[in-house]
Amino acid sequence: MHTPDDPARRRILAASLAALGAAALPALAAAAPPAAATPADAGAPARAGTRLILLGTAGGPTPKALRAAPASAVVVDGAVYVVDCGNGVARQLALAGLRLGALRGVLVTHHHSDHNADYGNLLLLAWAADLRTPVDAWGPPPLKRMTRQFLRLNATDIRTRIADEGRVDPATLIRAHELRAGGEVVRDERVRVRAAVVEHPPLTPAFAYRFDTADRSIVFSGDTRPSAALIELARGADVLVHEVMYLPALEKLIASEAQAARLRQHLLDSHTTAEQVGRVASEAGVKTLVLNHFVPGGDPALTDDVWRAAVAPHFKGELVIGRDLLEL
Repeated sequence: MHTPDDPARRRILAASLAALGAAALPALAAAAPPAAATPADAGAPARAGTRLILLGTAGGPTPKALRAAPASAVVVDGAVYVVDCGNGVARQLALAGLRLGALRGVLVTHHHSDHNADYGNLLLLAWAADLRTPVDAWGPPPLKRMTRQFLRLNATDIRTRIADEGRVDPATLIRAHELRAGGEVVRDERVRVRAAVVEHPPLTPAFAYRFDTADRSIVFSGDTRPSAALIELARGADVLVHEVMYLPALEKLIASEAQAARLRQHLLDSHTTAEQVGRVASEAGVKTLVLNHFVPGGDPALTDDVWRAAVAPHFKGELVIGRDLLEL
């Protein structure tokens, strides 16, 4: 009879586990997610200078199998600035290989749930990870009240971790700022951020943001119909990350909605079609147009070729079809 510490028994167990692991490798490889959605991509050497990472590229509040909810990251000298906080943004940052403790700024474009559902969760989870420095958050009212209410909602967890793990009070790290008009949002040694009020009825104000760093200029449209203020903000930018809607697929998208007529009108009044996106980017004179916030975002029939064919006739610069975890 073998005892638990019997060397022969340990050798047999080790050999068995090795054999099981080898047998499982083909199945694991077959079940692995696409390369674009795995942390392995994030392990590649980071590009020098300012990094732009699309964390989630779907549009709309319902979770999609093909794309994560809206969020992007600008990384400047290791500091992370997040634009919009759709569901799952903290995990998308982890998949992108970005440390939550490096978060320095959060910018919310407007208060639709696909853009702010995980605003509070991002801050809470960063604090629960390795956030030890202040984070500034900007967005339309009532961002300050939302921040206070979220901290109250999670008061039990916060109190427990402060007492049990010796953490600082997250309220001392989170600094919320409300924006009511366009203009300069922040200027520091790494980045200058400016905002413009865009048109996304019925929500007002809604914002686009422009980041200018030592080596790049990057503009995020937020949700908007074609906007003169956005065109001016994006004038001559290196990169414009713009929402896009494919009009031919609109009827299929809303067919199951009880209020289909109202939803259709909202989409037409508040968003930008593929043709319009190309014209906006051309008028602004941007070098690269990155399609983002795809509507519909969950239809596998809408391949990259479909989106490219819809936009390319109207924009002659570099056109990028966005996907989750794409770094530019």
